[in-house]
Amino acid sequence: MEFPGGWDSRATLVDGRWVERTPRRPEVEAQLLRETEAMPWLAGRLPLPVPIPEIVTRTPLVVRHPLVPGEPLESPVAEHGHALGEFLLALHRTPAADATDRGFPGAERTRAERDSADRRFRAEVLPLLPDSHRKRALDLLDAILRSPADTLVHGDLGPEHVLSAGEHLKGVIDFGDAHVGDPAIDLAWALFGTPAEFAGELSRTYGVTDALRTRALAWHRLGPWYEVLHGADVGDPEVAAEGLAGVLDRLG
Repeated sequence: MEFPGGWDSRATLVDGRWVERTPRRPEVEAQLLRETEAMPWLAGRLPLPVPIPEIVTRTPLVVRHPLVPGEPLESPVAEHGHALGEFLLALHRTPAADATDRGFPGAERTRAERDSADRRFRAEVLPLLPDSHRKRALDLLDAILRSPADTLVHGDLGPEHVLSAGEHLKGVIDFGDAHVGDPAIDLAWALFGTPAEFAGELSRTYGVTDALRTRALAWHRLGPWYEVLHGADVGDPEVAAEGLAGVLDRLG
């Protein structure tokens, strides 16, 4: 059975207990290999299960890890917020230098990738916006460029990557975008895409400051911009249109 989604790799359930992943594009191979080296180290620092992949074959590249049980978090409650707050505290306290030593992209690469994305946003997304939204859009892009890059982050935290069973969190998956960046990126969905009881408990557990909350809102607003680019890259105008609708909605 193949899992839906996954922009970078294809994931298939094997024998009901293994998740096998293969890269969708050649440039993703380095990312998968990095996970096989770094995730065993990172897993020991975290209070929830995470994938610990190993190499099955190198040509073609196939990696696999034991299935992390649970279902995507569809109905977040306060108990989930407390558990995820503790998880993010542990993740964000990981020494950034140790993380880069084990292959996670560091601050220099993060800033370079932000600059590259920013150029595309201004060239490909901004012209699609009505004049009434341009000022807010430019302010958002400028704020993202000023954000720090000093903390190991998951980088793609959303309900599809947080697994639960009842009121308990069972694990966090998909660390392909983990890097040294802005901790607020991991708070974007958690604070602004969830019910108030979840977001409030996560905020209390984590100790979210006003500055973090402000940056998290900026990252939340930026999310659909990537969907517009992805739709263009894969030649899917429907995905791009959905992303553009999200851009306009979150800009307000």
